[in-house]
Amino acid sequence: MPSAATAVTLASNCTIFPFKQSSFSDLKLSVSDLLMLSVHYIQKGCLFTYPPFPIAHLISLLKFSLSQTLAQFPPLAGQFVTDLNGYVYISCNDVGVDFVHASATHIFIRDVIGSVDVPDHVKEFFPMDRTVSYRGHFSPLLAVQVTELADGVFIGCAVNHSVMDGTSFWNFFNTFAEVSRGVKRMTRQPDFTRNSILISNSVLKLPDDGPKITFVGDTPLRERIFSFSRESIQRLKAKTNNRKLNYEGEINVVELMAKRSIDPLKMKTETETINPTAEISSFQSLCALLWRAVTRARKFPPSKMTTFRMAVNCRHRLQPKLNPLYFGNAIQSIPTNASAGDVLSHDLHWCAEQLNNNVKAHDDATVRKFVEDWEKDPRCFPLGNFDGAMLTMGSSPRFPMYDNDFGWGRPVAVRSGRANKFDGKISAFPGREGGGSVDLEVILSPETMEGLESDPEFMQFVTVY
Repeated sequence: MPSAATAVTLASNCTIFPFKQSSFSDLKLSVSDLLMLSVHYIQKGCLFTYPPFPIAHLISLLKFSLSQTLAQFPPLAGQFVTDLNGYVYISCNDVGVDFVHASATHIFIRDVIGSVDVPDHVKEFFPMDRTVSYRGHFSPLLAVQVTELADGVFIGCAVNHSVMDGTSFWNFFNTFAEVSRGVKRMTRQPDFTRNSILISNSVLKLPDDGPKITFVGDTPLRERIFSFSRESIQRLKAKTNNRKLNYEGEINVVELMAKRSIDPLKMKTETETINPTAEISSFQSLCALLWRAVTRARKFPPSKMTTFRMAVNCRHRLQPKLNPLYFGNAIQSIPTNASAGDVLSHDLHWCAEQLNNNVKAHDDATVRKFVEDWEKDPRCFPLGNFDGAMLTMGSSPRFPMYDNDFGWGRPVAVRSGRANKFDGKISAFPGREGGGSVDLEVILSPETMEGLESDPEFMQFVTVY
């Protein structure tokens, strides 16, 4: 049996090439792409029960399916090239991607999902560990690792973050699964166009050896998945919006209107005020809950400024809108600042409202202003928790992470690797049961995590399965 330090054993490693030769021209990196050159490759994957056929058949199937999928995503089999003017491109030159077959047959599914904290061996289910995206000049832009467990398999991907964001990542992963289970016609064709405001003539100047990671990656951390059922999320949303729930757990607007004795002549104004579409969202409510609880756990003085960062999708915010399946990065980070005193002295609604206002204000003009400011000072994104008072929310519970059937059923769980993790890094996943349930992958210092786990306001909404 492998030691705890090396829970996974390499069985084989090879290069997979696209099923057909690419005819794509070079794709210029956008402003959003260039920002990510200093961060790690994305590492996300899915845990499955063991397939009803031998592992050798599975490996052959996935190699062939990956080759076919790469033919539909040619940039992933390419490499970065910087021209004489300093512009960075993806050369769709078919150099291929890494495919790793690994073994950890002493590890069971229960060992992955059954403990309170995410076990360290999960980090070994991913290739290209702690590889910085700039390395795409010299390394594959994509690597896939299939790890055989005692009663399951884990399919993990590492993708260069300057090539794609979460929206593009899960479109690729979903397509990979579709091809593997025999779907003949692609249902979600990526859009590779490069003609938006995100494509800039400004040059990002970098050191010869590339940019450096901006956070410390070896500090003691705890990583835990907190689950929130649909019913729990509904309760939280109702509390945030000061609403009552009906017997089905939905916000009862009619009852609320009746109790307020709304004047029929004022009905339009009042219903606009309490229309659920105008309310603070479930996800913003959850973010506010976490912001308050972590701020309490960190035991800051009231004057300490705290920051909650949220990554937002700009595809629908730009005018004209980008294709929802635009391939690449189309995200920007929205910081919301408030003193610890304000976060904790106001109620949940106030905190959620600060987040809500910032998200609503992030429109076409804001996106364009961000690009203009970047062009004046081109730089990579400073990822990290620099003052000890930051929370950074990534990923999204809207991503179709469980819509991945490679031929024998949906995933048991979704997990991520070591990439881009630091004190205060949070990732949101959909819950496996769907219906609006959410899982939060929370990374905190051990003492802060202990405080979060004993926080009554936070833990009353956490669902234990």
